[in-house]
Amino acid sequence: MDSETLRIFAAVAAELSITRAAARLGRAPSNVTTRIQQLEIDLGTELFVRTGKRLSLSPAGERLVDYGARMLALEDEARQVVSGGGHAGVLRLGSMESTAAARLPAILAAFHQRQPATRMQLQTGPSMPLLEQVRNGQLDCAFVALPADFGGVEALADLGLQARAVWREQLLLAMPSGALAGGDIDHLAIRSLAAFPQGCTYRGVAEALLGLHGSTEWRVQEMASYHAMIACVAAGGCVTLLPESVLNLSPAREQLQTWPAGPADTLLVWRERSFTPALEHLLALLPEVADGADA
Repeated sequence: MDSETLRIFAAVAAELSITRAAARLGRAPSNVTTRIQQLEIDLGTELFVRTGKRLSLSPAGERLVDYGARMLALEDEARQVVSGGGHAGVLRLGSMESTAAARLPAILAAFHQRQPATRMQLQTGPSMPLLEQVRNGQLDCAFVALPADFGGVEALADLGLQARAVWREQLLLAMPSGALAGGDIDHLAIRSLAAFPQGCTYRGVAEALLGLHGSTEWRVQEMASYHAMIACVAAGGCVTLLPESVLNLSPAREQLQTWPAGPADTLLVWRERSFTPALEHLLALLPEVADGADA
């Protein structure tokens, strides 16, 4: 089970198609099929379920996706560290949607300008899943916000993680104009919250601020983007909580009413013993670019 075979497996697992994986890898489909069959023989189990021309991952294949990604990441990390940065490698970066929208464009542009040979892979999601992916080696680092009950930066050390505070966001509860009939959020005329799925720190802030726990009046509409959330708020259907830096990007900003929900720090988190040259370059860049991008 060499690294090239794992890369082929990862491509087939992502595409669920030999033809598309072969095109992505620049290989002949027959070669990809042979390598997958050899890997299955080597492991003594089927990695894909074949139904006609359709592929799906078997339970064993689903487990190998995680292990394969970690093994390839460890190989890349070793090459970067041993070569002293001579091997440019890949930086697998995780980020909250809000950070990706409002903060990362300047960071990624500056990083690419200074480290053009390093490939950047960006994945967005809620903070808690991102933390777990950093911890288990699926990501090299991630921009996250810690929940109030997490235990702070000290609790990260117990997970083998380190962190650096990068931005302090001002959180706002956004609502349709006129929604505060009584002058404060206890008298909101709307009882619907638009938010990301569980694991999002800002969702937890909103639920605590609005008293959703144990409430039968409120319902949560789970959405995948701030664009959708702001659109629903502008349409008068719900409220949402988001950083001011994100709301300022929306043309609907002037149509909405807001309520201050306090500050929240954005941290860059990485594993203690996984300090690659690519990550070192990113950390060196942050003070300069982050200060310029701060709201």
